[in-house]
Order: sequence, then structure tokens, then C-alpha cells
Amino acid sequence: MISEIENSSPQHDAASMSCEGLKKVGPKMLERLKKCQIETIQDLLFHLPFRYQDRTRITPIGALRDGDYAVIEGVVQRAHIKPGRKASLVVRIEDATGSVDLRFFHFNASQKNSFQVGAKVRCFGEVRGLHGHFALFHPEYRFVIENSVVPVEEFLTPIYSTTDGLNQKSLRNLTDEVLALLEKQDLLIEYLPESFLKEFNFIPLKEAVLFAHRPSPDTPTLLLEEKKHPAQRRLAFEELLAHTLAMRRLRQKVRHHKAPDLKGTGALVSSFIAALPFSLTKAQCRVTDEVATDLSQAIPMMRLVQGDVGSGKTAVAVIAALQAVESGYQAAVMAPTEILAEQHYVNFCEWLKPLGIEVAWLSGKLKTKKRQEALEEIVSGRAKVIVGTHALFQEDVVFAKLGLVIIDEQHRFGVHQRMALRDKGANTDTVPHQLIMTATPIPRTLAMTAYANLDCSVIDELPPGRIPVGTIVLSNEKRGEIIERIRAICREKRQAYWVCTLIEESEVLQCQAAEITATQLIEALPELKIALIHGRMKPEQKQEIMAAFQKGDIDLLVATTVIEVGVNVPNASLMVIENPERLGLAQLHQLRGRVGRGSAESFCVLMYQSPLSLFSKQRLQIMRNSHDGFVIAQKDLELRGPGEVLGVRQTGLVHMKVADLIRDQDLIPKVQRYADIFLKQYPERVEPLIRRWVNQGERYVDV
Repeated sequence: MISEIENSSPQHDAASMSCEGLKKVGPKMLERLKKCQIETIQDLLFHLPFRYQDRTRITPIGALRDGDYAVIEGVVQRAHIKPGRKASLVVRIEDATGSVDLRFFHFNASQKNSFQVGAKVRCFGEVRGLHGHFALFHPEYRFVIENSVVPVEEFLTPIYSTTDGLNQKSLRNLTDEVLALLEKQDLLIEYLPESFLKEFNFIPLKEAVLFAHRPSPDTPTLLLEEKKHPAQRRLAFEELLAHTLAMRRLRQKVRHHKAPDLKGTGALVSSFIAALPFSLTKAQCRVTDEVATDLSQAIPMMRLVQGDVGSGKTAVAVIAALQAVESGYQAAVMAPTEILAEQHYVNFCEWLKPLGIEVAWLSGKLKTKKRQEALEEIVSGRAKVIVGTHALFQEDVVFAKLGLVIIDEQHRFGVHQRMALRDKGANTDTVPHQLIMTATPIPRTLAMTAYANLDCSVIDELPPGRIPVGTIVLSNEKRGEIIERIRAICREKRQAYWVCTLIEESEVLQCQAAEITATQLIEALPELKIALIHGRMKPEQKQEIMAAFQKGDIDLLVATTVIEVGVNVPNASLMVIENPERLGLAQLHQLRGRVGRGSAESFCVLMYQSPLSLFSKQRLQIMRNSHDGFVIAQKDLELRGPGEVLGVRQTGLVHMKVADLIRDQDLIPKVQRYADIFLKQYPERVEPLIRRWVNQGERYVDV
């Protein structure tokens, strides 16, 4: 069967061609693709792999190492269901060199029965050490008929971001179909002028996209891992250019609006500062003055406040909110997770209610009656400060007089999500001011690109008295000793975190990895109360687990990086971060900031996967030697490396498809210079170029 798209004219632009015409794409598949921001053929072509797997050879079972991803082949020796808190199907297979277990937590009877003794099976997955024996958890597998030859993969296997119901195989099949069309037709418009291509010696766009999806097997591995292949560099330049153009256009747009003049009276701010049990640092005072000056202007404030973990950003936010309230306006505070939003709500209530200021709470989990009460408080103006999650910009939320929007950890929100909340205040001829906060330190050169639409303030001073967290770098081979250390500190009635940082192609697999680790720790530490928290849990489940951990009802919390921000448990004095080499240093610093909040001496163990490259050793050494987030971010910038895992994003600042603000920093000055030329000489190309790279990732959320 020939797809409808194959019959389309060669003049068609992939940006205007729907995925609906592809084979095996029905209404359900369209919905799944839409969740990945894929609607057009162009979207699919620019849904680029974030890493690659080598499935081109079979590894003998005896040569497996903990942490490897490998293709193995063996004969089934036995299959049984192992009981426990969560039963699992365990299948042992062996070849001439050794044996290994396949372990499944999600299985059915027919799956168990399919693993007949003597059957030959080929598997692919991550090797994990378990009680001195290796296991592959939830591997991909297929049965091999005796004496038949099943070829291994011919090329490196691309790994894409996915969603529920859209697996890697489906995405690869769809991409194969579209790549075949791209080879036959000119589906992609080249927006970079010929002069740019010649000056940078860039390969054509079509060639770059074909390579990114299916790199040839003879591609130098180092070039591919470091994303320095000419095809990857060419795509990164175009994406950075699109992002820079989008930010500049956004800033110009904001400057044309009017904002309320929030000069305030100073009475509430003075009362708040006088009641604080501590003095503001010089850095807090400086940033507070910068914010106050902006708020008193009739131009919308768009200010980013950077502050290290524990630097006192919340106090700055409260003072800004009070200035809005003094001026007769409301302030909205939005955080990306229920956990972080609820923590802000508790803080704002504690500080503002003594001043007679009503604080409202709005989140997706609120029951109908309480939600209705909150909506009435907001629209009537009784609630002067409103704290919540994405729920704040839902359609039925109406503010009486919104003058200030405060957004925490803003890199978790798209630009247009922030704009959606801002538009809630546009019921007069003005739009609210925006104060944006992040605990992710960003060197100035990167901030110029990542936040080109914002003015930046830095709280570069910590309050006195914080006890630094001791940072220890250990190999995974010491796992047993680390587990014993957890047992010892929990006996002393203290608590611990175990963070799983496996970066995978989907949230589903990230959560499975955390589940596997939790199971192993429950088996190793049966006397402890161990809980698991990850991003796929319902908000109320996560809240319940965090509340239990904060109360001390849980000894050890196994988590994905959902605990990166917003968790405050003073009794937690140990954090183990598994595979830290896979994360950016700024994110590691954020995670480490979850401990050291009480009076007990605290430690963070960075448990890396052996063998560790010299580059990764340097990066982890920086974490051991410094507790200053800005120093750490600058050092990470100077090292200019992509890390040791193919395609892992290092910054976590901006969601980009192929570019990386740290790795590709040498392109940034060129991109900024050429953005000026592009705006002046090729204005008609600006909008389609932005739409290709930025629009899908920054669209309004369906609310």
C-alpha cells in the first residue's frame, strides 16, 4: 500500500503536511504523536534521537559488566515467579560463557509459559548487578529458532523521546517511512541563506537530518558521542538561531505592552522585614531594590532572579508580592510541581497571614468544593496572593486585579505557558509584571542566550551558618558499603535519599529503573521502611509519600530527579546519587541541596559507573571541591563536554532538540551576530524558522 503522502507533490513543504497520511497512523496514533508535539511531517523529521544504542554485535554473557547495554543470546534454563513485595518473573538463560537472569515486574501467564526450558532467546537491555549475579530488567527479547541465523542490527539504533502507547519501534517505523520520502523529494525548505552555509561550511539540511536519524555505521564514535559531527553542528546552529530569534521577538513584543505602576507604600514591606528572624543579606537587598525599581515602572518587568540553593530567593519573592499588594493588586506564584508549590504556599501563609493578607491555594488535585471556594476568593479580590501549579492559568481562573506573576524554576515551563498566566492579568489595558526565579546557576554568557528576553539579577551570597554537605565520589563496586552506611544512619533515626538518574527514552522507563532499584534495596534492607517516588505517580500519591518522609515515617526514599527542587526534610542527612556522570553539574548541585538542611552532618555520595573517563572524573571532582553553584556552573561551562552518555542534555535550562548551551557555547556569539543579519535581510524566514525549532516545544498547554 502506498501512503497518501507518497503521492504528494515534490513542491510540498513538510511543515504543512500532516502525519495523518502516513501508514498505520490512525486517530489514536495521531493523539500519541501530538503528546510528543508531532503533528506534521516536519515535526517528525525534527523529533531527533537523543542518543544511539549499539546493537550491531552479540556480547558473550561471561563478558557482561554492570551498567552495560548489550545484546545477548542464550538458552532458557528455568523460569519461575519470585514472590516478594512485588512479584517478578525471573528467567535464567545461559550460553557457553556463563548465565544471566531476565527479570520482569510486569508480566502475565502466557509470557511466563513462552519461556520454555531449552528455548533460545536473544535480548537487549541494561545489565544490573544483583546479589553477585547479573540480571537484565525488562529487556527487549525475541525467540530464535534453532539453527536459524538472525542478523543483528546493521546500523546504530536511534533512541527517541516517547510517550505512553508510542514505543521506539513504532517511532522508528514512522521515521523510516518519512526518511524514504525525504530521500526522494525536497520536503524541507532551506532557511539558512547560501552565504551562511558557505561561511560555516555547513552541509545541506536534508543531508544533516538523514544523518541524525540514521548515522552510518562507520561514523567516528567520538564525533557522534560529543555531538561534533558536521551534521549535528549544522543542526545545532540552526536551532540556536531559531531560539535566539524567538527570544528577541518575544522581548520586543513585551516592550510594547503597558504594566501597572506598583510603587507601593512601603508599609507592608517594612513590617515583613522587621518581623524576620534573620537579616537580609547584601545580595538579597540589592536584588530586592532592582525588582522594586522595575515594579514601579509602566513597562512590564521581565526579570530573572538566580540564586543558589538556600540563598533566600523566596524572601525576595515575598517582598515583591507585598509591593504589588500595597499597590492594590494581586500577585500569583506558580511552581512546576505540587510538592514545590505546596511548600511555597506554607511559606507565604506563615509570613503573610500575620500581616492580614489572605493567601489562596490552587492546584489540579483540589476537590470541586474547595476549588470553587478558591476561585471565588481570587475573582472577588479577597485573596491577595495566589499560590499554585499549572492550574493557575486554566480557563476558569479569573483574577480580580493581577499585577505580578512570580514563577519558580521557570525552565520547567514553556515561554507560552508563562505568557498564558501573564494574559490572566490583561483584563485592563495593562499586563502584569513577571518575576522569574531559578536555583539553577547560569553563567552570564549562557544566560544571554537562554534568557535573552529577560533582565537578570543574581543573589550571589548565602546566609551565614549553612553547614556544607560532605561530598564523596565512589565507584558502583562499593554499592554494598553504601547500603551498609544507609542501614547505620537509619538506625540513628536519620533518613536518606537514593536518587536514580538513569536517562532513558521515556518517562515510563525512567520510572521502571527507579522501581528496579527500590526492589533491590528492599531486598537488601528488609528492616527499613523504604518508599519509591517518581514522575508518573498521581500528585496525591507523591504528596502522600513526601508528607510521610517529612514526618519521619519513611527511612529511605528512592526517587527519580523529581526531588531536585522543593523538598525540605531537615532530618535527611545522606543522599546517594546513582550514575552522577549522566547529569549536568548544576542538576547534581540542586540534588545535593536536598540534604544539609538540619543540624546533623550531612553527606552526598556520587556513585559512578566504572570505568570512569578522565573527563567525568574532572567533573565529579568539581562537585567534591565546591559548594558554590555559580563556580560549579562556570567550571562545567569551561570543560565544554557533553558527558559520557550519548545525547544527554547537560544544562536542563532550555528544552532543545539537538543544541546544547554548554557544549555549543562557541556557536553562541556567531548565532547572536547572524541573528541581526537574519532579522534585517531575511525577515520573511524568521517565523517559519522559529516554528520549525521552537514553536512545538513552547506552545500553549491544553488547559
